[in-house]
Amino acid sequence: MGGLLYLIAVILIILWAVGFFAYSAGAVIHILLVIAIVAILLRVIRG
Repeated sequence: MGGLLYLIAVILIILWAVGFFAYSAGAVIHILLVIAIVAILLRVIRG
């Protein structure tokens, strides 16, 4: 489980960095991050 959380954290940081440097896609990257977090939470909860 620790490895999964580490992987998720790395992916989110990379996506945030991409969104930060590509300012024109700022809103889109935040929406994608929220969708990714919800999908991961659902997968973790369901097992």
